[in-house]
Amino acid sequence: MRVIFTGGGTGGHIYPIMALIERLQERGLCSLDDILFVGTQRGLESKIVPAAGVPFKTLEIIGFNRRHPLRNFKTIEKFLEASKQARALLKEFKPDVVVGTGGYVSGAIVYEAAKMHIPTMIHESNSVVGLANKFLGHYVDKICYSFDNAAKEFSEKKKLVKTGNPRSQQILGLHADKINLNQKWGLDNSLPTVLVFGGSRGALALNEIMEKSLPVLAEKPYQIIWATGQLYYGKVKEYLHGRPEPTNMKIVPYIDNMPGLLPEMTCVVARSGATSISEFTALGCPAILIPSPNVTHNHQMKNALDLEKAGAALVIPEDDLHPNNFVGSIDHILLDKTYAQKMSEASKKLGVPDSSDRVIEVMLEISKQK
Repeated sequence: MRVIFTGGGTGGHIYPIMALIERLQERGLCSLDDILFVGTQRGLESKIVPAAGVPFKTLEIIGFNRRHPLRNFKTIEKFLEASKQARALLKEFKPDVVVGTGGYVSGAIVYEAAKMHIPTMIHESNSVVGLANKFLGHYVDKICYSFDNAAKEFSEKKKLVKTGNPRSQQILGLHADKINLNQKWGLDNSLPTVLVFGGSRGALALNEIMEKSLPVLAEKPYQIIWATGQLYYGKVKEYLHGRPEPTNMKIVPYIDNMPGLLPEMTCVVARSGATSISEFTALGCPAILIPSPNVTHNHQMKNALDLEKAGAALVIPEDDLHPNNFVGSIDHILLDKTYAQKMSEASKKLGVPDSSDRVIEVMLEISKQK
């Protein structure tokens, strides 16, 4: 099976594709020669995809400017140019199926593929449907989704297939060595532990609330792993200079083995991007979610509220964040084993352990219609 994957801009559009590519190879359905990832030169995909050895090509395309509509004449011009390039790529590569995960680049490729009667499908990883996927939903053969709220936004109900996020199956299949907290960081393996992290770069709001909460957290009968992010690690260390670092806390710039660490955590404090949520729910890790307010359509808040409604997370809006509710939420989970266990069970129910295989079955189904 020859496949063109397309999606760009954010990890939520890229990591599901990378998980699918890995699983397709594991099942012997595709080699890398059968796969092409089409993205943009400016997006995160331009670094992640080539580094993984996946064939990669780009289209030049820009998003719509909602604040200055008159500037969108240039956007339309770029989209038309990208559509021509997309047609050429499709004719050259001759895919059996085209899969889009969102971002404007996927709009051009998937739309042109549908016009050429090539089997097409999209995957929506968030609870709020992105503009590109909302547009493409009218043209594709199938629509895969993770959150029930997303399904409500598509009018083409017969096309919908709930698959979960392929990252869930990938993280369960990663045979990562479990991290021994004592050996790695001198922490106590028997104590409840919370991980606070804001992604590889870090999140300023999470680091600021940690700094404000340090005196209280230092007195707690549990322990904390604080991953500041590469961008903020130096600033946090500078803030702590001359202050005693709590003995129940380890401060690191980044966690490079998340699958090995999450099973050892009682709870995690994080943003609520689709990829992170798929990891938490795959492993049944209770979460305190502080959604980023700086995302399109506030989709991180919608993602987080879906988990809270299911009993798998507590949600604190960034504007409401202060040491009392921050530390209180951690206390609520780490100091009540019964409550933590209920959250863990609720989280696992949301995870889809065979999510990649579900998406692949849809791919195989529509490719046979060719």
